[in-house]
Amino acid sequence: MNNTLHILHTESSLGWGGQEIRILTESLAMLASGHRVTLVCPPEATLFAVARQRGLPVIPLPIARKNLTGLRAMRGFLRANPDTDVIITHSSTDCWLTAVASLLIRRPPPMVRLRHISAPVPVNLPTRWLYATASRLVITTGQGIRDRLIEVNGLQPDRVLSIPTGIDLERFSPGDRDTARARLNLPTDRPIIGIVATLRSWKGHLQLLEAFAALRHPTAILAIVGDGPQQEVLARRAAQLSIPQHQFLMPGRQEDIPAWLRAMDIFVLPSYANEGVPQALMQAMACGLPVISTPVGGIPEMVLHDQTGLLTPPKDPEALRAAMAALLDDPQRCQRLAARALTHARERCSTAIMLEQMERALRRVIEENGQRFPG
Repeated sequence: MNNTLHILHTESSLGWGGQEIRILTESLAMLASGHRVTLVCPPEATLFAVARQRGLPVIPLPIARKNLTGLRAMRGFLRANPDTDVIITHSSTDCWLTAVASLLIRRPPPMVRLRHISAPVPVNLPTRWLYATASRLVITTGQGIRDRLIEVNGLQPDRVLSIPTGIDLERFSPGDRDTARARLNLPTDRPIIGIVATLRSWKGHLQLLEAFAALRHPTAILAIVGDGPQQEVLARRAAQLSIPQHQFLMPGRQEDIPAWLRAMDIFVLPSYANEGVPQALMQAMACGLPVISTPVGGIPEMVLHDQTGLLTPPKDPEALRAAMAALLDDPQRCQRLAARALTHARERCSTAIMLEQMERALRRVIEENGQRFPG
């Protein structure tokens, strides 16, 4: 019997962040394990270009908006590809287009809704149909998101699974700090506090800037790594707060993320919304960094306060400042938290664990749909 799956991913988002990285990581891993994987997304999406570059089969479809053009394109694609075993949708628009298009063809493949973020799902009849009927299974990136869908949206517990995103533990691993800093042309004799994240408002960059300005540490450097819509806002705010230029770095989007993480002394992610279990946080922990974050979304599943990191209230620059000061003043505490963070990441965050759980879930959906896989 041929156990190869043909998996279709749909994504309507044009941006770039953890959600798109998960799609790419999971798809390439499934391809490497012998499955067929196809991605459909708008041709103007960043994911389209990156997927092509990385060798992932990707088809351009006009699905960035909920309209008749996108619906016809989605229906046409499903009709032309009847050998698809299962569809995984990732954003609201592509999920709706896929669900409605599936009503318009005979024997559509089962649809799985992958919910990446902790933003509340609307409680209304159309959305309930989308999640409870059109979707054969809902997969979340964190247990907290799963719990909310069950408790608030009324989904059946056996129709919602939490499968956190996996990361490459060979790529993201501890390394020599001075070597990383030399590679990036960074000073070796000053502490670096850093964040790696798309520059979106809810990631808490503004609160981090305010906390760092209030820290008034004469030698510490703040490194904000990434790009996004908040770039100019953050640059202006740093100037308003009179953060000295020699203590502030905004290098933009970087390819060598492991080197930047290894160059840091403390990693901070002060998000206040829309988080599952952030990949950047897992990557920092896997590199052996002490981390400071907030109890938002699935973050508390990774950061256990004063065990694998520190948690501060969202939108609280003073609490964030105090946490950074506490770690800068206590190297032994830093080492203890970093060691436990590393162990926690290695035990829970591998791509292999994610892949095994996803494949099991997809086979279950296909079997229940009466497709070609027994037991």
